[in-house]
Amino acid sequence: MKTTPVTDHLTQLTRWHFVNAFLVREDDGLTLVDTTIGRRPDALLEAARRAGAPIRRIALTHGHGDHIGLLDALHERLGSEVEVLVPELDERILAGETEGKFPGSWPTVKTRADRRLQPGDRVGSLEVVATPGHTPGHVAFLDTRDRAVIAGDTFTAYGRVMTSDKLRLPFPLAAAATWHGDEVLTSAQTVRALQPSVMVVGHGPVVRDPVARIDRALELAGATVATA
Repeated sequence: MKTTPVTDHLTQLTRWHFVNAFLVREDDGLTLVDTTIGRRPDALLEAARRAGAPIRRIALTHGHGDHIGLLDALHERLGSEVEVLVPELDERILAGETEGKFPGSWPTVKTRADRRLQPGDRVGSLEVVATPGHTPGHVAFLDTRDRAVIAGDTFTAYGRVMTSDKLRLPFPLAAAATWHGDEVLTSAQTVRALQPSVMVVGHGPVVRDPVARIDRALELAGATVATA
């Protein structure tokens, strides 16, 4: 697993050169945002050990399998003292409380959310921001200390920053699992309005100078670019 320091509080963890999770340092320990995929959580636990703090919370941007694939394994290893936080609408899908088929992989998970996240909720220093589109309940997390944004799959960043509203090269896989493309573009504008100092995404490297790169992604998608 590749470990990339992003800010004083944020570390990106990349598994199989494909999917990211994030450690966010708080006064009481670490929040793990997303869990990546696989069968064993050892690499994530080792990253936390090297960071020198325990994982206190697991927070998810959304419910697709490449972001919650290790949730059950982590919950089994870490125990019930670790708080699990999942966006409201995606937790309802995972819990079988909704009807219909949604795009992307929605694995069967035993672990249920201790708290169903709503816009404006706080997860330590992180503020929950509604960014639906890729999934119905997709959220981003804004670090209120330095305005770093964990944007999930609203964007990808392989080769260039792109919105996940429709298939585009060089990385079409996230868009292939998108629920509602128009809402993705609205959520991309929501992230842009946060004026992030740095942005990290579910797939791809750290995005420095994110506002300018989001503007280019919106232009590529034919969406309105804010001037303020």
